[in-house]
Amino acid sequence: MIDRIIQLSLHLRGVAVLLMLAVIGYGVWSYIETPRDAFPDISPVMVPVFAEAPGLAAEEVELTVCQPIESAMNGLPDVTLVKSTSGFGMGVIYVYFKDSVDIYFARQLVAERLRSAEAALPPNLPKPELGPISSGLGQIFIYYLQADRKVADTEGKELNSYLRELNDFVVKRQLQTVPGVTAILSMGGHVLQYQVQLNPELMRKYDVSYDDVVEAIDANNRNVGGQYIEIGAEEYLVRGIGMLKSLDDIRNLTVREIDGVPLKLGEIANVEYGPDVRRGVVTRNGEEEVVAGIVLKLHGENTSRVIHALHEKLAEIGRGLPKGITIVPYYDQADLVDNASRTVENALFQGILLVLAVLAVALWNFRASLIVALSMPFCASLAIIGLNRAGLSANLMSLGGIAIALGMLVDGSIVVTENILRHLNRPENAGRDRLAVIAEASKEVGRPIAFALLIIIAVFIPIFLFEGVEGKMFKPLAFSIVVALAGSIVAAVVNAPVLASILFRSGKPAAAKRRNCTECFVERCYVPLLDKAVRFRYVLFVLVPALLAGSVWMLRSVGREFMPTLEEGSIMVTVGMAPSIGLTQAERVVKNIETMILKHPEVEGTVSRIGRPEAGSHPHPVNFAEIQVSLKHPEGRIAGAAERARIVTELRRELQDYPGVTLNFSQPIQNSFDELLSGTRAYFALKLYGENLDVLREKAEEIRKAIAAVPGVVDLSVEQNYGQPQLQIELRHDAMARLGVTGREVMQLIESAVGGENVAGIYRNTRRYDINVRLGEEFRSTPEALGKLKIRTASGRYVDLDQVASLKITEGPVQINREKIQRRWTIQGNIAGRAPSEIVRDMRRVIAEQVKLPPGYLVEFGGQFENQERAMQKLMVVVPIVIALIFILLWMSFSSLRSSLIVMINVPLALIGGVLGLAVTNQFLSVPAAVGFIALLGIAMQDAVVMVTDFRDLRKEGMPLAEAIRRGSAVRFRAVILTTLTTLLGLLPLLLSTGIGAEVQRPLAAIVVFGLSSSTLLTLFFLPALYYEIERRFSR
Repeated sequence: MIDRIIQLSLHLRGVAVLLMLAVIGYGVWSYIETPRDAFPDISPVMVPVFAEAPGLAAEEVELTVCQPIESAMNGLPDVTLVKSTSGFGMGVIYVYFKDSVDIYFARQLVAERLRSAEAALPPNLPKPELGPISSGLGQIFIYYLQADRKVADTEGKELNSYLRELNDFVVKRQLQTVPGVTAILSMGGHVLQYQVQLNPELMRKYDVSYDDVVEAIDANNRNVGGQYIEIGAEEYLVRGIGMLKSLDDIRNLTVREIDGVPLKLGEIANVEYGPDVRRGVVTRNGEEEVVAGIVLKLHGENTSRVIHALHEKLAEIGRGLPKGITIVPYYDQADLVDNASRTVENALFQGILLVLAVLAVALWNFRASLIVALSMPFCASLAIIGLNRAGLSANLMSLGGIAIALGMLVDGSIVVTENILRHLNRPENAGRDRLAVIAEASKEVGRPIAFALLIIIAVFIPIFLFEGVEGKMFKPLAFSIVVALAGSIVAAVVNAPVLASILFRSGKPAAAKRRNCTECFVERCYVPLLDKAVRFRYVLFVLVPALLAGSVWMLRSVGREFMPTLEEGSIMVTVGMAPSIGLTQAERVVKNIETMILKHPEVEGTVSRIGRPEAGSHPHPVNFAEIQVSLKHPEGRIAGAAERARIVTELRRELQDYPGVTLNFSQPIQNSFDELLSGTRAYFALKLYGENLDVLREKAEEIRKAIAAVPGVVDLSVEQNYGQPQLQIELRHDAMARLGVTGREVMQLIESAVGGENVAGIYRNTRRYDINVRLGEEFRSTPEALGKLKIRTASGRYVDLDQVASLKITEGPVQINREKIQRRWTIQGNIAGRAPSEIVRDMRRVIAEQVKLPPGYLVEFGGQFENQERAMQKLMVVVPIVIALIFILLWMSFSSLRSSLIVMINVPLALIGGVLGLAVTNQFLSVPAAVGFIALLGIAMQDAVVMVTDFRDLRKEGMPLAEAIRRGSAVRFRAVILTTLTTLLGLLPLLLSTGIGAEVQRPLAAIVVFGLSSSTLLTLFFLPALYYEIERRFSR
C-alpha cells in the first residue's frame, strides 16, 4: 500500500504540492481561530444547586434543604458523586456526572429532579436555583471599583454603598452583555434597602400585628392595567399607578384606623435607608474596603477572546462612570494564558531553529534541508486543524504536544530524503530515469518508516484511556502528537518524494565532500567500534542488563507526585479564623495580615475576599478569607518557582504564629485545582466520614496531632467548622399550652420580626430596592431584649417570650459538609521538601498506629495523591497495552517473531536513560513523567525498526550475517544520528524552559531526551551485537 501511495504521489506531483500548501494555509487560519487557554479545563461535569435559606443555621439547612435535594439527586443516571455544604443562610449541593455527559443535558436532569424535590422543602424559603453555566476554573477576571474621595460625588450615600449600587446597576449589567460571560458576582460594600424598623411597644399599644404591617405594604404597592379607552380617533392605555416611590410613601401608609383616625406606619416604625445583611467583604492593601466583581466564563468559551472583549467593554463603561470612579482589574487570567502560550511558542520556535541548524550542517544540502524542514509546518498545521475541528483549545498541553513531537516530525522525511540522495548519487543510477530512482529509494524505506511512526502513534493511543484529571490534562497532548505524527507519515511517503522529484537533479550532489567526511568517520571510527561490540558481545550482554537493573533500583528511590505545581507568578493565601469571629473582626484580622505581607519588597499589592459573595459562588463562612498577593515583575518577568517558594517560606515563617488563624499558601488556579480534586484548598485532604459531629471533630483533631510530626507536612489544619456561638430559643410546649400560645406565632416572631423579611420592592427607574420589615435593633440585639418580646395569646393577652421558651447560649457548627450520604470532616495541608508519596506513606502509618476510629467511621486520602494513585493504577493497564501494540505492529512489519523480539528488547533498555533523566533533573515520577516513559517506548523503536529491516534485506540478497550487520549499521548511521539529534534538539527548549507551565512538560522532556540518548547508543552497538548472536544461533 505504501508503495502504491508513493507511486501515485509522484504521478500527481502538482496536486500533492497544492494540497501541502493548502494544509499549511488552513493550519495558519485555524491557529488564529482556535480558542486559547492556559491549561485544559480539568473541571468535572458538575452542576451546583444554590439554596438560600435566610436566617437558618447550618443544622436546619442540612436537615430541611440539603438532605432532601441530595436524596433526589442520587437517583439520577450517570451521577458519580453528590456532596453538599450547609452554612448559615445557604446550602450548596454539588452533583457530579461522568465526563461523557454533556453539561447542558446534566443541567436539564438536575433541573427536572429539583422541581420534584421542592415539595419536600420548607414553603417559606426561596426556590433553589442552578449555579451559573461555568466550571470550577471559570473565574477568569476580577475587578474592583475605586473612588477618589476628593472629587467623587456619592449622592449623600456611604462610599461603599454607592460603589456597590454603581457596580450592581451599571457595571455588572453592561458586562453581562459581553459574549462568553455567564455571570458576574458582586462582593463588598453594602446593598441598600428601605428598612421598616418596628417598635413592638407601639404595635402592642395600638393593637397592630406584624401581619398587619406586611399586608399594608403589599396592598399599597401595585401598578395595574385597565386595558384602553378610545377618545376621538386616539387610543389611550389605562394604568393604575400605586407603587411606592419614597420613604415618605412608606411612612404614610395606613396600617389601621382607630376611632376613624388612620394609624400611619411611620407612627409605629422608623422608616429609613439602611444596609442589607451581608456575608462578605473585600479589602485592598490592608487599608480600605472596596467593591469587587467576579466574572465567570461560560462553559467552553474562549478565555482570551472573552477577556479581550471584557477589557474593551470596561474601557467603554469607564468613559461613562461618574467623575472620580475607576474600575481596576486585579486578577486577569489572560496574563496567564498569554504567558503559557508564549512558553510553548518560544519552545516551538527555538526547537525549529535547532532542528534546522542540525539539518543544514548534517545534510549540507540546502534543497534536502528544505524538503525535510517543510515537514514541520505541514505536520504542525495538521495538528492545529485537528484541534480546531475537535473543539479543543490551544493551550499548554495541546500546543506542547506539537513541541514534543517537533523533532520526530522530521525523522521520517530525513530517512527518505537521505536515502533518495544516496540512490541518486550511486554510479549505477547515473543513466536511469530520475523519478524511477526516487520511487525506488522511497519504497525501500517507506514501509519501515511508516511502521516505525505507526508504533510511536500507537504508544500514545492508550493515553486516551486516562480518566479524570489526568485524562483531561493529557488527552489534548496525545491528540496533537498523534495527528502531527500521522502527518509526518504523509510528509515522509508523499511530500518528501514529490519535493525531491522537483528539487533534486541527477548527478553527484554538492554535499559529496561533506558526505565523504561522514563516511570517513563511519569507516574509521564507528565500524571498528561496532566490530568490537560484536566481538565482545557477551560483555555487553552482562553490562546492559546490569545498567537496566541499576535504573530500576534508582526508579524505586525516585519520589512520586500526581502533577508538578504550575507556576502562575502569584500567591494565594487562604486564612481560617476562629469560628466565633464576626465579619467586622475578621476584616480587621485580614487587614493586619495584609499589612504584614506588604512589608516584603517583592510584593506589589494584596486584595482579600472575606466570606462569600451573593449566591452563585462558594458558600464560605465569614471566618474564611482569601488573600491574593501580586508580586512585582521586574522587566516584565514572571516570578519563577524558586523565587515564589522563597517568598512563601518567609511569609509562612512570619505569619505562622499569628494568633487564632490557620494559613494555607497556594496560587489562584492551583487553589481552584486543589478544591476541584478534594473539595479543599490544599494539596492533600484526609476525609473523615461519620454521623456524629462531636465524634468527627474529636477524631479529626487526633489525626491532626498524629500527622503533624510527619516531616514535610506544612500548613496543616482541621476545618474550622465548629464553634459558632448560637442563641437558641427552645419552645416550652407545656407553658405554651397553659398560656394559649401557638408555636407558629413564636416562630413567626423569631423568623420574620427578629430575623427580618423582604416583603416588597421599590423601583427607581430600572433599579429595584427591597423593603425589609424587622424589629428595631434595640428590641433584638441582646438575649434580655429578646426574652421580653411580647407574644399575643389566644385570649388577647400578651406574654413575654421567655415565659414560653428557654433562651440559652451554646455552640454549633459553622458548616456541615456531606459527601457520599455521610457527614464529612476534613484535615488538610500542603507538602514541602519531600516526595508526596513518602509523606502519604508516613501519614498512613502514624494514623494506623495512633488513631482508633469507632465503628462506622473511616478515613480516606483525597487531593492530588488520590488522583496519583488512580493514575498509577491506570498506567498498570496502559503500559502492557502499549507494549502489546508495539509487538503487534512489529509482527505486521517483519512477519517474524525473532526479529520482532529483537526490536522489543529496546523497550526496557530505553528506560535506562529515562530514569537517569529524572534523577539528574531532580524530577519526581508524576503523570507527565509516566507519559514521557510511554512516549520513549515508541520513539526508541523507530531507529531499531529501520536498522533491523536493513539487516533483513541485506541477508535476503545473500550477504553474510556479519557483513550485513556491518554494512546495514554503517548505511543507517547518519540517519540514526540525525533522527536522534532532531528529536533531542526539538525537546531541548522544553527541558530548559522556565516559563509559565514548563513544569508540566519538563519531566516528559527530561525522560525522552536522556532515554533517547541511551537508546541511540544501544541501537548503534547493542542491537547489532544482539541481532548477530540470535541470528547466528537460530537462523537456518
